[in-house]
Amino acid sequence: MKLQTVVGVMIAGLYFCMTTSVQASGHYKVEHKNAIVLAMFGTTVEPALQNLLNIREKVMKEYPGTAVRVSFTSNIIRKIWQKRAEDPAYSKKHSEIPNDILHVKTTLATIADLQNEGYDTIILQPTHVAMGEEFLDLHTYVKGLMDMGTVKKPKYKPFHKVVLGRPLLGTYGTTHPYFEDIEATARALAGDAEFAAKKKAALVYMGHGNEFMATGGSIIELAVKMRAMYPEVITTIGSVEGFPSLEDVIEYLRLRGVEKVILKPLMIVAGDHAMNDMASDEKDSWKSVLKAEGFEVEYVVEGLGIKNQIAERFVTFIGDAAKDNHITLK
Repeated sequence: MKLQTVVGVMIAGLYFCMTTSVQASGHYKVEHKNAIVLAMFGTTVEPALQNLLNIREKVMKEYPGTAVRVSFTSNIIRKIWQKRAEDPAYSKKHSEIPNDILHVKTTLATIADLQNEGYDTIILQPTHVAMGEEFLDLHTYVKGLMDMGTVKKPKYKPFHKVVLGRPLLGTYGTTHPYFEDIEATARALAGDAEFAAKKKAALVYMGHGNEFMATGGSIIELAVKMRAMYPEVITTIGSVEGFPSLEDVIEYLRLRGVEKVILKPLMIVAGDHAMNDMASDEKDSWKSVLKAEGFEVEYVVEGLGIKNQIAERFVTFIGDAAKDNHITLK
């Protein structure tokens, strides 16, 4: 073989090796891993946890091949659980408490843990009733996480997609009209209307509300929808904070000539608010005030999350968020 030919072959081989090496060293295969984070207000009342666990169970059953994590958005509630987790006596006494509840984290911390485990596609699903303060906070989290970038290449971004599902009573936009979510919630509450009808009583819900944000519109619309669906029952809804208040509820009941009411929480969990603000013997509880105003009161301390039809609404929202953002869940 001529010297020129040998040299040519050697150069070509060296070039091939160098090219292969560069491709190999520069190769970065992105494998998107999907997860679901349930953003729950939380509760410190052990029996009330079943409302939240029921939602988680429905989500895990629908998507058995997808990581599902729980986070609590209430700072106060999380701190109480942190103290409980440090108390061996509590853990021994309450062995039924799932470990991820006992050591529950913030929504951002939960997402950070997932990112550290290689998950880059997150569906953040709130389990709040209305589009209020906490939902809007979650919206800013999503925007902030998706704004994270890298100097080198877009594919090295911490997150591929972080998307937000809807609260129970819907949100803004034309893709999923909010009034359809309100109607679906009203259908899911058929059992409450039937119970009130059997008792020949009005149905009064106590929601949470907000003192500085107009969240009353959605719950008023829910009450109107329920009265249309179940005309045999007078349904009205008030909130602990903001509008409509208990005074507004009482005024409406008097206008309709109501004498007896079934009192229930319009909250995912029947926790501290339901037990104290709604059903306690304190003078300012809803039960006590309504009785003092001359109404016969029967109360039911039960959260919405224990209702399968309500829990399945959040499963639907997760599916919608995945479909809208081209995310495949297993």
